[in-house]
Amino acid sequence: MIRATEKFLKELDVLSEKRREEIRNAEDQTEIRGTVYYVSNAGNDKNDGKTPETAWQTLTKVSETDFAAGDGVLFRRGDLFRGFIKTRPGVTYAAYGKGDKPKFYGWDHSLADPTLWELCDTEHHIWKLKELILDCGTLVFNDGEAHCRKLIPSYIHGRFVCRNDEDRVFDMSREMDRDLDLVCFYEGNMTDRPTKGECFPVPVMDSQSYGTLFLRCDRGNPAEVFQSIEALPRRSMIQVGSNANVTVDNLCLKYIGIHAIAAGGSCVKGLHVSNCEIGWVGGTVQSYLGLDPNYPQGRRGSVTRYGNGVEIYGGCDDYVVSNCYLYQIYDAGITHQVTTNGKLFEMKNIRYLNNLVEYCVYSIEYFLEKNGGDTESYIDGCEMSGNILRFSGYGWGQQRHNTYTPAHIKGWSYENTARNYSIHDNIFDRAAYRMVHLVAKEAESCPVMHHNTYVQKFGQTLGQYGANATAEPYNFSFDERVNERIEGVLHDSGAEIYYLD
Repeated sequence: MIRATEKFLKELDVLSEKRREEIRNAEDQTEIRGTVYYVSNAGNDKNDGKTPETAWQTLTKVSETDFAAGDGVLFRRGDLFRGFIKTRPGVTYAAYGKGDKPKFYGWDHSLADPTLWELCDTEHHIWKLKELILDCGTLVFNDGEAHCRKLIPSYIHGRFVCRNDEDRVFDMSREMDRDLDLVCFYEGNMTDRPTKGECFPVPVMDSQSYGTLFLRCDRGNPAEVFQSIEALPRRSMIQVGSNANVTVDNLCLKYIGIHAIAAGGSCVKGLHVSNCEIGWVGGTVQSYLGLDPNYPQGRRGSVTRYGNGVEIYGGCDDYVVSNCYLYQIYDAGITHQVTTNGKLFEMKNIRYLNNLVEYCVYSIEYFLEKNGGDTESYIDGCEMSGNILRFSGYGWGQQRHNTYTPAHIKGWSYENTARNYSIHDNIFDRAAYRMVHLVAKEAESCPVMHHNTYVQKFGQTLGQYGANATAEPYNFSFDERVNERIEGVLHDSGAEIYYLD
C-alpha cells in the first residue's frame, strides 16, 4: 500500500482528462453498408435525407422512418437535438461533419425563459413552471454549475406524505427549505394495481404523466438567475428495446430522466455503444407501487427512482460499451441486469472497455436475480477492462435515501451465476462506500481479477467479494490489511494500492 501523494493524484487527474478529451474528440469511423441519412438543425423533414444538403431536421422523423438493416443515420456535429429516438434493428446512429459531437437533450426546450415561471409563494421564494412537464430527475443550471435537490414525497391513501415520516402531510412551503429545492406533483391518472397485499390508488407514472413543477429560487426568477436551465424528463433518449445490432457512436447524450440508452428483452443482440459522452441522467420516479426493497420496506405508495447511462435489462449477446465518458448519473453509468421471474435469460459476451466513468452512484452495475422457479439463467463471457472509474457515490445521485449502496462495480447479492468473467487493468478511484460489491451464490461465479489499481481514503470501505450461499461475505475496510485482502480475498494479482490520509 502506497500513500497517494498530491503528485500522484494530479497525475491521475491528468490521465482522466486525457481520456476525456480523447473521447470528446474521437473521429467518425463507422462503416455503413446501406443507405446513409443525414439530420441537421438546418434540414427539413420533407427532404429525402440522403445528402447533407437534403437533410432531415427532427428526431420525430428519425423515429417514424422504417430503415433497413445496414442503414445509418448521421447527425450534424455542432447541432442540438431535443427529445428521443426510437431505433430500428441493424441501424447505426452516429455523427458527421466537423466540430463538437451532436448534442441530444431530453426536454422539448430549455427552461431558461423568464415567461415560463411565476412566483407562487413569495415568503418561501417558490416558483411554479407555468407549463405541465414530465417528472424531472433534477434541473441542471449553466451546464452543471448547479443542480437541484429533489424532494419526493410518498403517496399514501390519497395524499402526498413525507417520505421519512409518513404520518406527516407533505407541506411544500415547509419542506422546501433550501435554495434550488425541487418538487414535482402528479395525480392525473391513478391505478389500483395491488402490491404486497395492499390496494389503494396511487399515481401512474408513464410517458403521459405530465404534472406540475415547483422550484425554490432565493435570488429571483430562475431564468433571470441562470443562463441555461435543463430538465431531466421522465424519458429514455435512445430507445433500443429488443432491436438487434444497433450501433450508437460519437453522440453527446445529456439531461434525460430515465436512461440515455435503454435496451431490454429476452435477448438483445449486438448493441454497440462507442465514443459517446453521456451525462446528467436519471432520478425520475419509476413508480409509487412500493417496489423498492430498501425504503420504506417496499410499502405501497413509496417511491422508486431510477436512471442509468447505458442499460440492457434482460438477456443479451455481443453487448459492448467502449471509449465512452459517463458522468453524473443517478444510478449506474453502464449496466446489464435482470430479475428473471421464472424465465430463462442468457447474458453473453459483454465487454465494458476503456471508459471513463465519474460521479455515478454505481460506475458499473450488474445483477442476475433468479426467482419464480428459474434455476437456469446465467452470464457467460463478461470483461471489464481498461476503465477509469472515479468518485462513485460523490455525484448528485447520492441525494438518494439508500446512501450505503454506492460502488464502482455493483453486483448486489443475488445468484449472479457467471463463467468466463474477468475484471482487469481498471482504475478504481475513490468511492463513497464500497469500492467493489462482487457477490454470487457460488464462488465460481465471482470474477477473476488482476492488475487493477485501487485508490481510496484510509478507513473507508474496500467492499465484498465471494459466495453468499450460506452467509454474506464480510464487507472489508480499506485499512492496514487492505493489501492482504485484495490479494487473498479478491485474488487480484498485480494490483496497485494507494491510500489517502
